[in-house]
Amino acid sequence: MVFQYSGSELDSLAHAKNYYAWVLRHFEPFLGPTVVEVGAGIGTFSAFLLSVARVNRLIAMEPASNTYPALEQRFRDDPRVLTLRGFLNDHYRDVTADAFVAVNVLEHIADDMAFLEQARESVVEGGSLLLFVPALPALFGSLDRAFEHKRRYTKRSLSDTIEAAGWNVHRISYMNFTGIIAWFIAGRVLHRTNIAAGQAKAYDALIVPWLSRLESLIEPPIGSNLVAIATRT
Repeated sequence: MVFQYSGSELDSLAHAKNYYAWVLRHFEPFLGPTVVEVGAGIGTFSAFLLSVARVNRLIAMEPASNTYPALEQRFRDDPRVLTLRGFLNDHYRDVTADAFVAVNVLEHIADDMAFLEQARESVVEGGSLLLFVPALPALFGSLDRAFEHKRRYTKRSLSDTIEAAGWNVHRISYMNFTGIIAWFIAGRVLHRTNIAAGQAKAYDALIVPWLSRLESLIEPPIGSNLVAIATRT
């Protein structure tokens, strides 16, 4: 079956360098030499993973026929990267990694627990699960529908799903406090169906630098996203 991703946010968020660097800072201590990234899209976050010195092998999976060619082209000359077209279900038995990364992926999966069970099979004992997902079901709106989200998570719902799939949860924390307001206005008030590139750049340049520093000092009680770190034990 040919799968095409209809969301329009990948190109807009490709320029959100401060934002992705922020996510990477949460993940970096738990990355190992070999990393599997599922739902790699056009390779935006893949490039950030490869900037970590200890990462010397990246297996990047992408199922969408309209985005995989860009991923493949981007890393075709990088010997550290193996790109695979398909879903996790197609490849998890054939890969072994130290860390499993999924950024803005789990919310697209109908059976998220089965996905995390397969993820567990793809990493070594003691390996890490590194997730970044949208938070707060009350924020679900036009943007979520346009981006084909099945759900938004709470700390409890995400923790329960991860643990039910056999992982040991290390930490789940909210991130991006001010993103709540931005997402609510765009998706619930204005009923937007895309993120304009200019707006993404402005938020990344003006808000993310000081917000990321603040949240590194004081963990927010709530946020538009959740970061989850778990271990296979």
